[in-house]
Amino acid sequence: MFGVTILGNNSALPAYERHPTAQVVTLNEQLFLIDCGEGTQMQLARYKVKRGKINHIFISHLHGDHYFGLLGLITSMGLLGREQDLHIYAPPPLKDIIHLQLEAASTALPFTLHFHPLEKEGVLIDHPKFSVSCFATRHRIPCWGFIIREKKKPRKIDKDKITAYQIPAAYYERLKEGLDYETRSGEIIKNEWVTRPGIPPKSYAFCADTIYDESIADKTKDVSLLYHETTYLKDLEERAAARYHSTTLQAAAIAQKANASKLLIGHFSSKYETLETFLEETIQAFPNTQLAIEGVTYYV
Repeated sequence: MFGVTILGNNSALPAYERHPTAQVVTLNEQLFLIDCGEGTQMQLARYKVKRGKINHIFISHLHGDHYFGLLGLITSMGLLGREQDLHIYAPPPLKDIIHLQLEAASTALPFTLHFHPLEKEGVLIDHPKFSVSCFATRHRIPCWGFIIREKKKPRKIDKDKITAYQIPAAYYERLKEGLDYETRSGEIIKNEWVTRPGIPPKSYAFCADTIYDESIADKTKDVSLLYHETTYLKDLEERAAARYHSTTLQAAAIAQKANASKLLIGHFSSKYETLETFLEETIQAFPNTQLAIEGVTYYV
């Protein structure tokens, strides 16, 4: 299962039962937390997300609506007896902020906290089954987006054909890896004769806060699901630019240029009580768009 659960979809101010940015990405047995705005741990409890399974937390930037919930979450993990390591990927100044707050409260965590400073674009995690990388976005302070990618899926075995070629079961895993099979007589059975391509790997890109920036489309090319902020509706394009944010139509333009399969929009300004117009405007330019609604899981 590869999905994104929205915990918070609002921008700077909590309003209208909407919370600041936070979302959990589930990739099979892995849970990744992206941003941790105020109230995140309450949202984790509300939507029954097991915080103990979160081993990697990614913080896009140091505006409060994206990380003010982090210290509370870390402290709660300690109080609940967490023992496994926790990895945090964030702009460098956050390391001292965390240390200061823990030291001021004389808090000793029962687990090891690994801090990974975000200083350049590139791969953050390289796992046999997935990778996580970061890329810079254009905001008022250093800000980062993240891409989670599945790695190449194994090929599928055609049972009828491997039976016809009398290939032993002990060789099946190698066939899935794309290898040919050589019989005892030296005959080569081509892999494509007995297997089919696996399901294409999927990818999720979280774009964080950003002014309209077409370079993001290049960095997120061909992703399965693209999350892009839409702080404002299209009529406030000038305000969006002045505050280094984006509008509905700008998010749609990035999704088009990136050739994304689907677009998820969020980070809504608290000046808007309802969200329907955000979707109406965006789908005019990019039909396969959904609103990021709290408590909903969107499949990649």
